[in-house]
Amino acid sequence: MTAFQKKLWVGLIIMALLTPLGIILPQKFNAGDAWGEWGTDTLEKLLGYVPEGLKKLTDLWKAPLADYSLGENPDFARQVISYIISGILGIAIVGLVIYVISRLLVKKS
Repeated sequence: MTAFQKKLWVGLIIMALLTPLGIILPQKFNAGDAWGEWGTDTLEKLLGYVPEGLKKLTDLWKAPLADYSLGENPDFARQVISYIISGILGIAIVGLVIYVISRLLVKKS
């Protein structure tokens, strides 16, 4: 592993450990949902309506870890741990996809 790759992994791990800031800061400052992560109910409050196209597509995809949490109605500590696990899983999945694609491209050249 090169020095650049080690720095990259350290940076990614730090980012995964910082993911709970996404729930800590909005809760501390009473900020509500993260920008752009609104459901149809929040959009209706913000805009006064929900676009028709969004209404049609709203049930198309269900997140594997809804609200990044493990279990229903988690306490704050479980939410923080769930965010970290979600971050690590996301990094691992993206890393695996990049690894597989790079291996396929190297074999073809």
